Amino acid sequence: MSRARRGLAAPLGVAVMFALGGGSAGCEGRPRSVTEPSAAPAKTSGPYVATLDVSAGLPEAEDAGYLGLTPPKHRTFWDFLSVVDAIRKDKRVKGVFVRFGSANLGAARAEEMGDALFELRRGGTPIHCHAEALSNTTMMAAAQACTKITISPAGDVDTIGLAAQVIYLRRLLVDELRLSVDILQVGKFKGAEEPLTRDGPSDEARASLEGVLTDLRATWRDTTRAGRAGREGAKVEDAIEDGPFSPKAAVARGLVDAVGYDDDALKDLEKVAGAGRHKARFGPGGGSEEDETLGELVRALAGDGAASGPVALVRAVGSISMGGGGGPFGGRGGITERELSKQLATVEKDDDIKALVLRIDSPGGSALASDMLWHDLMRIRAKKPIVVSVGDMAASGGYYLASTGNVILGDPMSIVGSIGVVGGKVGVGAAVERFGVRAVTFPAAKEKPGAGARAAYLSFFSTWDDATKVRVLESMTAVYDLFLARVAEGRGTTPDKIAPHAEGRIFSGREGKRLGLVDELGGLRAAVVKARQLAKLPDDARVSVVGGRPTFLDSLEPGGAEESAAVRRAAGLDPLTLFGRVAPEATPFVTSLLPLAERERVLVATPFALWIR
Repeated sequence: MSRARRGLAAPLGVAVMFALGGGSAGCEGRPRSVTEPSAAPAKTSGPYVATLDVSAGLPEAEDAGYLGLTPPKHRTFWDFLSVVDAIRKDKRVKGVFVRFGSANLGAARAEEMGDALFELRRGGTPIHCHAEALSNTTMMAAAQACTKITISPAGDVDTIGLAAQVIYLRRLLVDELRLSVDILQVGKFKGAEEPLTRDGPSDEARASLEGVLTDLRATWRDTTRAGRAGREGAKVEDAIEDGPFSPKAAVARGLVDAVGYDDDALKDLEKVAGAGRHKARFGPGGGSEEDETLGELVRALAGDGAASGPVALVRAVGSISMGGGGGPFGGRGGITERELSKQLATVEKDDDIKALVLRIDSPGGSALASDMLWHDLMRIRAKKPIVVSVGDMAASGGYYLASTGNVILGDPMSIVGSIGVVGGKVGVGAAVERFGVRAVTFPAAKEKPGAGARAAYLSFFSTWDDATKVRVLESMTAVYDLFLARVAEGRGTTPDKIAPHAEGRIFSGREGKRLGLVDELGGLRAAVVKARQLAKLPDDARVSVVGGRPTFLDSLEPGGAEESAAVRRAAGLDPLTLFGRVAPEATPFVTSLLPLAERERVLVATPFALWIR
C-alpha cells in the first residue's frame, strides 16, 4: 500500500479516534465442520514450495459475499492457521513463501501469525517473505516468521514506533457549531466524554493510554528484535522506531535482507529448498478458492450438512448491538444479539458439541445486548466448557462477553478491560436555530416543572437539565454495578476484587494476565488446545465453525436485518458511507457508538478507536 493510500494516519503506530454518537444451514445455523477449512492436500506430487498470500489481510470472519451466493472475498485468520498446521504435517513442503503485499494486520493477529510460522522455521523449513510495504505489525510478524525478508524496490518499511493521537473537538462542537454535548460516563478512566467536552486529556485518560502503550511497545520491540536476532542486533534495535526507511536503508539497518520483486524471491526460495515448483495454499488460487467455487455456491444455496465437530468455534467480531434493524443505522453488521444468540443456541442444543471456543474481537457497544448474550453464554457454560480467545481487543462490552469463559486466553498485544459505562447524545437544537429551524416541545404534564425536558430528553433538539442528568447517571450507575457483578460472577470472584481494575481502564493482554483479567497468554490455536483438554477430547478432535457468512436461505428469512445489511454493503449502500469513508480499522468503534443515535441510552463501549499497525 502506498503512503498516499495510508493518508494522514501513516505517521502513527497507534491511531486513536473518537466517533460522535448521538453459517448456517438454511435458517437453523447448523455448524460447518472446518478443522482445516482450506487446507485440502495439495494435488502437486513431489516436493514443492507452499505459497501463502496474506496481502488481503486476515479477517476474523468471512464477509457475506453478494446475497450469500458468491464465495467470500477474503479467507479468515482461522483458515490461515489451519493451512499452516496442514503444511506442518505435509512432508512434501520444502519451503514456505509468504506474500505480505501491503497488508494491514491487527497486532494480536500479526503476533500469532508470526508465531505459527516460526514453528515451521524452528523445525528447519526455510520461509522467505516478500512485501511491498511493512508496517509496525507486519514487520513484527515477518521478523518472527521469515528466514529471509525481501522488500519491493519501490516499497518502504514503516517501523516508526507506537503513538496515540486523540482529537479533541469541544471548541469546534460547542463554541463554533453550538452543539450541546450531553455525554456522561461511569468510571473515571473511561474518558468517553473528553474528546467532546475537553480541550485535552485528563490525568486519568493520559495514564490509561500511556500505560497500555508502554506494555504494547515492550512486546512489539522484544518480538521484532528477537526475530531478527543475529542481524547486527544493535542496529536492528535502534532502527525499530527510527523509520520510515527506503528499501536500501532497511537492508543496511538489518530490518530486511534483500530488495527485489516477488517472482524473483520465489525462484530464490525454490532453489534454496530444492523444489522446482510451488503451490498456492492460501490466498488467490489457494485451497478452495478456485477448485471449489461450485461447491461454495451449492452450500450457499442449501447449507452445508456436514456433521458438527466436538469443538465449536464462534467468532464475535465487531461492535455489539441488538440487531433489530429498526433505527436509521439498523442492520449494520458486527455482533448482533439476534444473530449471535442463534449461533449460541446451536452450540447449546447440539449434544455432539462438547466445548466452545469463543473468539472475540470487539470494542463493545449496546449494554442491553451485551448482558443478554452474557446470559446465553453462561447457560452454555453450565453444560460445556467455554474457552475465550481474545483477538486484537475484548474491551468494554467485548470483555463483558469474555468474562463468561472458564478460561480466557489473550495475546500479549491484545487490549482488554475498559469496564465502564458511557451514555448520552449530542444535541443540535441551538446549532440549527441559526438557520431558522426551531423545535418546540409540548409536554402533556405541563403543570410539572421540567416535564418537557424529561419527556423529550432523547431528542437531538433538546439539552439535558440537571435533574435529567441525575436520573440518567443513576441508570448508568446501575448498569455499571451490573457490569461489575457479571464480570465477577464469570470470573468466580467478587465485584470488589474487579473494581480496582475497572472504571474504564484498558490493559494489554500481558498486564491483564497479571491483574487476573486474563488467565493465560496465547492465541486461537492455544484456545483450541485448551478446549480439547477441558472437554477431555483427543488432541485431533475436529473444530466446527458455527455461523460464518449468511447463506442465500438466510437472506430470505423474515426480519433478516443482518442479511439485508450485507446486501447494502455489497451494493455500496452502507449508511456509514453517507458520512464519508470510514477507515476499516475504525468502523467497529464508530458503529459501537451508533446505538446512541438509535435512542439506546447506555453503552458499554470503548470511547475511542485503538488499533496498532
